[in-house]
Amino acid sequence: MKKIFIETYGCQMNVADSELVAGIITDTNHQITDDINSADVIIFNTCSVRQHAEDRVLGRIANESSRKKNKPGLKIGVIGCMAQRLGETLLNNKAIDFVVGVDQYSTLPDIIDNLDEHDHYFTEVNNSEIYEGLYPIRQNQLNAFVTIMRGCNNFCSYCIVPYTRGRERSRPLPEIIREISDAGNKGFKDITLLGQNVNSYKWQDYSFPELLKEANSIDSIRRIRFVTSHPKDLSDKLIDTMASSDKVCEHIHLAMQSGDDDVLKRMNRGYSAEHYYNLTEKLRAEMPEIAITTDIIAGFPGETENQFLNTYRYMEMIEFDYAFTFKYSPRTGTKAADFINQIPEEIRLERLQRLIELQEKITLKKYQEQIGKIKEIYVEGISKKSEDEVSGKSRDFKITVFPGDKTLIGSFVKVKITDATGWTLRGERTDIA
Repeated sequence: MKKIFIETYGCQMNVADSELVAGIITDTNHQITDDINSADVIIFNTCSVRQHAEDRVLGRIANESSRKKNKPGLKIGVIGCMAQRLGETLLNNKAIDFVVGVDQYSTLPDIIDNLDEHDHYFTEVNNSEIYEGLYPIRQNQLNAFVTIMRGCNNFCSYCIVPYTRGRERSRPLPEIIREISDAGNKGFKDITLLGQNVNSYKWQDYSFPELLKEANSIDSIRRIRFVTSHPKDLSDKLIDTMASSDKVCEHIHLAMQSGDDDVLKRMNRGYSAEHYYNLTEKLRAEMPEIAITTDIIAGFPGETENQFLNTYRYMEMIEFDYAFTFKYSPRTGTKAADFINQIPEEIRLERLQRLIELQEKITLKKYQEQIGKIKEIYVEGISKKSEDEVSGKSRDFKITVFPGDKTLIGSFVKVKITDATGWTLRGERTDIA
């Protein structure tokens, strides 16, 4: 038996994959540990969305190479999107003993059993792999991530994900419902359904709205969230289902990326800025309290100042509750990396800063509008700034802090909002829901 330490980088999908890997490994009697000092094997589950994400992992591996000198039997492996993208070349790093891609996690027990024999490298793409019958060991004791589909068919010109995650394939609906029910029975009340594009979920005659309805009928859970939604596939049927399902939270993350039609076309996004705007209007008409968050890229290749200003204006009109803003980062292997008219770094940074400053003002305004409202908060832990306060999330995904102690963790509490600072609400407890 070996002790395995897993360190996770990137999106919720990687968190879910790490929990899946933990389940696969422990099924063969190895042990997952949260103490890196006791580990016999360290696994880095990696992200390739931006170069910075890969550089962080390589830096961590360099740091851990000294640990190997003091513990000769220690092995280090890389899994996830970075392993899939770079493959065998990672083994040129003498600190790395094995590399396993996103479709080959079932090979990990055998690799761990035979680590002393030779280097291991498994990154073959398997577009039918959904890890059927395999279930995660959840690290978070309050929130459960449930993967409903894997892969992506969209091929946005800036994105590496279809090349690392493969084509879309959906898990059988009964297996998903079984996993959600099991999580609820184990005490998880907040469920997040995961997929590169959940709107594309399709199994037999079931689409994503039908899946949401089935999940909403599970008595053992209280909240349902999902990420990520692609605007081109956000149907009226899905919006209606969200509005009519009491457990589906009033929050959607809907990546706009740009507010200019020509840029969206070069991005291969499949919708116009006006279509996106109309979606936000429909969502708010059906669910007036819904929070809409998004992703925005500044400085995409060929983006003119006027095209950038179109994005700026749409952000002003829509008023996102929060926007994750990034400067364009070329990824080798994507079409956009080879586009002419790459924007100079200083212009990308300057445009990014303007978006950040705009969103900060909008977010503060949106949060201040919450003052005086009573919100249901799912308490997730002690506040980082005070042991006399607890922190949790509202249904519309706003972090809220209020006086309390650890006995409230895991409970639903009614809180009256009294203040808003930055991206945090503050309040006073009024009643346990």
